[in-house]
Amino acid sequence: MKQYRKMPTQKEMLDQLRRGLVVLPPISFRFLEETSSVSGNRHVDALIEVCWNQNMAKFAVECKALSTPKAFWDGINLLKSQSFPKGCYPMLFRPFFSERQLQDLEQVRISGIDLCGNGVVIIPGKYAVFRSGGRNKFSTSAPIKNIYRKNSSMVSRVFCLRSSYTTVQEIYLEINRRNLLVNRWNKKPISLSTVSKALKTLEEDLIVARKNIIQLMQPDKLLEKLSQYYDPPAVKKKVRLKVSVDGKTLRELLVKLAGTIDLPIIATGMSSVNQYAVMQREDLLSIYCPRLEMLLKQLPGNETDRFPNLELLETEDEVLYFDARQEGDFCWASPLQVYLELMAGDKRDQETAGQVLSLLLKELEQG
Repeated sequence: MKQYRKMPTQKEMLDQLRRGLVVLPPISFRFLEETSSVSGNRHVDALIEVCWNQNMAKFAVECKALSTPKAFWDGINLLKSQSFPKGCYPMLFRPFFSERQLQDLEQVRISGIDLCGNGVVIIPGKYAVFRSGGRNKFSTSAPIKNIYRKNSSMVSRVFCLRSSYTTVQEIYLEINRRNLLVNRWNKKPISLSTVSKALKTLEEDLIVARKNIIQLMQPDKLLEKLSQYYDPPAVKKKVRLKVSVDGKTLRELLVKLAGTIDLPIIATGMSSVNQYAVMQREDLLSIYCPRLEMLLKQLPGNETDRFPNLELLETEDEVLYFDARQEGDFCWASPLQVYLELMAGDKRDQETAGQVLSLLLKELEQG
């Protein structure tokens, strides 16, 4: 198993730079001073001298200990906004740079070095050095909760319904309002602190921005993240039945029986595909419900794996019930849940997911 180091603090990073432990062959670095003034009241974290053969140049270093996309662009924008004395160039210093980030630095003509042997050093009119491929030694150093999985993903999912909100409280209320298990199964509502923490990560990932409102900025990236980290439901029990009715009559029967025991039920994403896209599927209705035995006692059907027309999946995964779409009294899965289940399927499923993706993006564009 790979061993990752603890994420360094800014003080520790600058100490490594001072002690000559930051390297980028064939270039060498010499530490000059810390917390230096470069223009008026503006300061940078350090001044260093870069040497290659007989070529030397001075660099003003901005150190960012956070390895988030937001911290990366914050550092770039800060350096771009500063004016430097003649012969002094800007440099960003972070624990790790991806190759794409190094390319972004090169494009804006700002140098950057990290603690993993990656960097780009640009001296206009003289030379430029670009090195990448160093492994991220800090990628799992902190047990950060993945906000694109499980219940916390509802914070991300709510932005697929509306692209902007006025307050964190509004997002909190909207999530719990759309959670079928909170409204009909006495599940504990998501907390305001969880919403706030997830929003912070969405900001750091540059997916949402907060000014006067909380605004979705990159819907494509949000959907990509949700798909990348999607986990199939934790199914406790699965039963397949042959019931003597089908189609609309079967759905009406399920609604009636579930209503008598106050049991929330919802079609799976795969069974809800034809609500949002065109796809040929087998004649099998798959249903999520939190307590299977309660419904089985009521159903007039025989358990079988031979040509069943009803599949019951016992699960209390709240994201599956989030944003249920009602047709009469029957609940279909949300278009987002359909999209995620299709993307987790085979090539044919993923091709159909493209239809649902177009629908999701169109709805967001239309507000």
